[in-house]
Amino acid sequence: MKQVVDINCDMGEAFGRWRIGDTRDEILIPLISSANIATGFHAGDPNLMDEIVRLATDHGVGIGAHPGYNDLQGFGRRRIDGSAKEIVNDIVYQVGALREFARRHGAFLQHVKPHGALYMEMAASAELSQLFIQYMRVVAPSVLVFCLAGTATAIAAQEAGHPIAREFYADRDYEDSGLIVFTRDVGRPDPKTIARKVLRACTEGKVRSVSGNDIDVAFETICFHSDTIGAAEIAQQMRDMLIAEGIRIAPVSEILKDETARRPHDQA
Repeated sequence: MKQVVDINCDMGEAFGRWRIGDTRDEILIPLISSANIATGFHAGDPNLMDEIVRLATDHGVGIGAHPGYNDLQGFGRRRIDGSAKEIVNDIVYQVGALREFARRHGAFLQHVKPHGALYMEMAASAELSQLFIQYMRVVAPSVLVFCLAGTATAIAAQEAGHPIAREFYADRDYEDSGLIVFTRDVGRPDPKTIARKVLRACTEGKVRSVSGNDIDVAFETICFHSDTIGAAEIAQQMRDMLIAEGIRIAPVSEILKDETARRPHDQA
């Protein structure tokens, strides 16, 4: 059973006057511990990036860059063809922008989490994942990469010695392979059902797949999406149920730091 866990959510996924979802970011920020902040390609703009970084800093929430495909119209959920070099250069551009806003507010970049179709493409592509991790090793060797356990991204990071935080998806279904079912619309899920799913993952390390099988899940951070209808109720139900079971919620950088500090003592 987990004693502490991180809750992450995608933030700043708007553009100018355009908004998506039914919950404002300032309502969600106090309910989470890590924020994946859109960096302008699938959503987001400089003013939003600045606003969300400030909110995250004010609430002690870990700051993450959330780069996506250059696809505002499709919200980054459509695969765009390009070489691995081209795609990683797009990531470099986006991460650099968000990191400057973090510096502006006296904060640091905790993690990088690719968005949508890019996340799924990277999970399957060894070439793309390896080039992305090479970039991270050069410019951000201590910045966490958020990914699913067992994917090409996780493997590339582990082989290169780069730190990762493995994710559990609260508001997405799972395949037997351990990958999530990629969908553009999950409707309005029941917050209590999601909270029970999350609690089981934390206490038993298992989730029920779409085919009805129980599969093992390994993770340090729990993801839900701000554009899921009823996102605030989902977050509140998850928090309440986890805290009621004695599970503390904290930014994943703090969790992993504490685990690292304990290892020499545990091994003595």
